Amino acid sequence: MTGKTDLQNADARSSPSESRRSFLAALLGVGSVFIAALLSVPLIRFALFPLIRRTTQLKGSPVGDLSEFTSSIEPVMRTIQIEQVDGWRKAISEKAVYVTKDNQGQLRVLTSICPHLGCTVPWNKEKKQFVCPCHGGTFAPDGSRVSGPSLRGIDTLETSVENGQLLVQFQYFRQLVSDKEVIG
Repeated sequence: MTGKTDLQNADARSSPSESRRSFLAALLGVGSVFIAALLSVPLIRFALFPLIRRTTQLKGSPVGDLSEFTSSIEPVMRTIQIEQVDGWRKAISEKAVYVTKDNQGQLRVLTSICPHLGCTVPWNKEKKQFVCPCHGGTFAPDGSRVSGPSLRGIDTLETSVENGQLLVQFQYFRQLVSDKEVIG
């Protein structure tokens, strides 16, 4: 009988210790799950970022009144301001564009960037063409390619009209390719 009593006394003594161990084990498990969940939030956000990101709405930059361009016979250069948001930094840059007409007389806005290597292409009044100063590429008044190393004509930009104002959405295009590809 004393053997049973010793066994019961040992169980009675180990019972509070065992319950303390199980409590600490449960506390350690809950704490580990909490820490793992806390550390996984940045990983989940990184994985889902392309789906939940908000891009800045591209706004049209004003070029001028429509009445300024209806009677023009050659391309008219205008400087527009472009607002670019990169993270928390906002930068405003200026770009030159040309307002011209296509074969049907519709207004088009051309970028001033050569599609060959990105040089700025000015309008040459004497030759009545756009002439690239870097490699001698020439373009017609409507922006189509005439000659030179460029694989395509000068790129056109998307336009809209709001309250009689011509607005343009400036974009950058891939160079050295024959198809017009937007890159930014």
